[in-house]
Amino acid sequence: MAEKRKLKLAFLSYYSGLVNRGVETFVHELANALNRLGHDVIVFQGGGKLKRCKYKTKTIKIKGDRGLKSTIRRFTLYSLKDMDRDVDIIYPTNGGWQSVLCRLWTWKNGKKLVISGQSGLGRDDKINLLTFPDCFVALTKNQKKWAKKQNRFVRIKVIPNGVDLRKFDKSIKPIDLNLPRPVVLNVSAFVDWKRQELLVRAVAKLGVGSLLLVGSGPEKEKLNMLCEKLMPNRYKITSYPYHKMPAVYPAADVFSFPTVSWESFGIVMLEAMASGLPIVATNDPIRAEIIGRAGILVDPTNTDAYVQALRTALDKNWGDLPRKQAEKYSWEKIALKYEDLFYLIKK
Repeated sequence: MAEKRKLKLAFLSYYSGLVNRGVETFVHELANALNRLGHDVIVFQGGGKLKRCKYKTKTIKIKGDRGLKSTIRRFTLYSLKDMDRDVDIIYPTNGGWQSVLCRLWTWKNGKKLVISGQSGLGRDDKINLLTFPDCFVALTKNQKKWAKKQNRFVRIKVIPNGVDLRKFDKSIKPIDLNLPRPVVLNVSAFVDWKRQELLVRAVAKLGVGSLLLVGSGPEKEKLNMLCEKLMPNRYKITSYPYHKMPAVYPAADVFSFPTVSWESFGIVMLEAMASGLPIVATNDPIRAEIIGRAGILVDPTNTDAYVQALRTALDKNWGDLPRKQAEKYSWEKIALKYEDLFYLIKK
């Protein structure tokens, strides 16, 4: 068998090292997995090097506050200025101007551009598709159908996000929450379209157990006030660094994700299932594809139905279903799919 050629891959991820969300987790884990496969991977990022990072990093600090679009644009220009001309594939992750500028740079220098649909079914990924990348990676089959309608001339490949099965496991010693059981967990940014307030109302009406909200964002104070009003002494709102999250999931009994239906994925659901937790999530094609038989789908705007779904999930013996579902998404499997894609578009 011929030896696989080593590829030189560059990710642009402004928020890596600054915040910890799904996109930043995707970049970190995929870059590490591709590095283990023997490829030369560099991540241009706005923050410092992350723990357990095996790939190369280049921190681009943007001074001044001229707005988010200006920051991303300047970060991208500086990153492309520092980009080695022998790079094989560029993978921007911040959308908008970044995708456009990277497309122009790759056309000028004869390189390849890959973009994935991390933004969800909306304007940002419409722009990504209109840059005519060499491949648009859809995270689910449902997203591929949507993307085809936006631009049928672009190559589209379905490759989901993944999870580190060695890192997330139910055998890991859980943190001490000091909360009444059962514990319902949500890990997400505190923004309105994640809809944690629907979960607060459902757990409050559940009448037993408690709610653990892990994350940060502009909705934090609003969520805290609602929890204090509806379920005092039965909740905790906090955050943990990413490397401590494997001990958070096993401390809970069920994971719930009441996000809007256009959200592209939800890596946190994979982490929860890998840790043995069943999922109660929004009833839409994307969440259905991800959780399979390892959870319950519900309309979270219907509080009574949401409460019943949580109760059913807590009462059922799920066995190994959540873990087996997560095993379909190991980063090792996902990295091999990306490697095959990269070789294909490099031909």
